[in-house]
Amino acid sequence: MMDPEELLNPVPQADDTQENALRPKSMAEFTGQPELMSNLQVFVKAAKNRAEALDHVLLYGPPGLGKTSLAHIIATELGVGIRTTSGPVIAKGGDLAAILTSLQPHDVLFIDEIHRLNTTVEEILYPAMEDFKLDLIIGEGPAARTVRVDVPPFTLVGATTRAGMLTTPLRDRFGVHGRLEFYNAADLKKIIIRAAALLKMSIEDTAAEELARRARGTPRIANRLLKRVSDFAQVAGESGLTQSTVATSLARLGVDERGLDKNDHRYLDALINKFNSGPTGLETLAATTGESKDTLEDIVEPYLLQLGFIQRTPRGRTATAHAQNHLRTLTRL
Repeated sequence: MMDPEELLNPVPQADDTQENALRPKSMAEFTGQPELMSNLQVFVKAAKNRAEALDHVLLYGPPGLGKTSLAHIIATELGVGIRTTSGPVIAKGGDLAAILTSLQPHDVLFIDEIHRLNTTVEEILYPAMEDFKLDLIIGEGPAARTVRVDVPPFTLVGATTRAGMLTTPLRDRFGVHGRLEFYNAADLKKIIIRAAALLKMSIEDTAAEELARRARGTPRIANRLLKRVSDFAQVAGESGLTQSTVATSLARLGVDERGLDKNDHRYLDALINKFNSGPTGLETLAATTGESKDTLEDIVEPYLLQLGFIQRTPRGRTATAHAQNHLRTLTRL
């Protein structure tokens, strides 16, 4: 069995510390997702009024939209502790039991990539979510017996980029379902300006707008691009970020006017020029681009779908006229 401290308290890296510093700490600091945030405020307030644990929360959507931040915000707003882990790390039922029995009443347990829990662990989780009890098997063979152990009332916050991969019994045990959508440019601009202030750098409005427009509707990407552009500006001896600095830096990073990077360009080039705009199977595209199927499906395709550049059909992926026009524009540059 893995030590629960290793499951719940990984050693932070330098980049993690900087990224955590940019995370919103409360609902008031969180920008975007207005419908979801409005509902969560109601559910959190109701749970606090009842002095009960909040119903289990499932957060799903493309990566980088704030699922981890929301889990920590929920714990903060409830005034309770939070323990974090991820689906692939919980290898055995004993690992899960160690985590659950270490919780304090009403604590939040955050499981990232919850769709990757193995079947054995998931089945042990069911009674814990419903009745706050663990059914553990002690011994082997004819001498084996089941022991029921109480666990303190807790709130499970599960995060996934693939809600469709969750089993129905697990999905149905979440009382609150929240889908995170891509952000609009106005909200991303606010996030970028806040992050620049936390990083103690000056940024012009037009520079923030330029970054927001190219951030693929994703706060994590917006913050990453902001830090890389600031690196270019610092080395060039510039005192702040201007639109010109942002445009030049993003061009060096291979990020185009629509926020597409080299992976997106490689994908579109393969689909349009090598396979005549499709339909083409995902495995074929993965082999052609040198990327894994999961990377294409989770990282590349969601934004291309959002832009209306590709379609998923029963026969495979197809490129739209918008994608063809965009690729032609890039070719002429």
